Amino acid sequence: MADENTQFQLVTFQLGEELYGVDIMDVKEIVKVQNVRPIPNAPYYVEGIINLRSEIIPIINLHKRFHIQKMMVVDEDDLSEDEGGFIILDIEGNRIGIIIDRIARVVQVEKGDVKPPPQMLSGIGTEYIQGVVRQESAYLIILDTRRLFSAKELQKILTPQG
Repeated sequence: MADENTQFQLVTFQLGEELYGVDIMDVKEIVKVQNVRPIPNAPYYVEGIINLRSEIIPIINLHKRFHIQKMMVVDEDDLSEDEGGFIILDIEGNRIGIIIDRIARVVQVEKGDVKPPPQMLSGIGTEYIQGVVRQESAYLIILDTRRLFSAKELQKILTPQG
């Protein structure tokens, strides 16, 4: 049996054509798409805010932030309950939602299986990537939630100028 310290869990999701994961310890919850209210003078990748149980949460569009194409929907009838939504992250005590194309599942990963990211990954710079794990026929890209936004960006996102 593997030692508990050699494994961790990831919440995986689709963003464009790629599969991404974030540490389950950084995820507060996953919510269905809600009405996002735009906020004036926010950075281009901030879609707006949602009110989630009386908590105002900024919603970030990683498609815009990293210039990723949205997932192609071939047939509207294929849309299922797990389509789209927001993953609410806790970054340094701040709640931030990221838009996802499709939630995948929670997976257990061996720390030894995580490889450094290749220099060229579509869209997202390697500074935002914690590592890559080979899975069946694809790669799972592990995002480093602590590095997705600089302290300056976090301040802009959390206190937009009106």
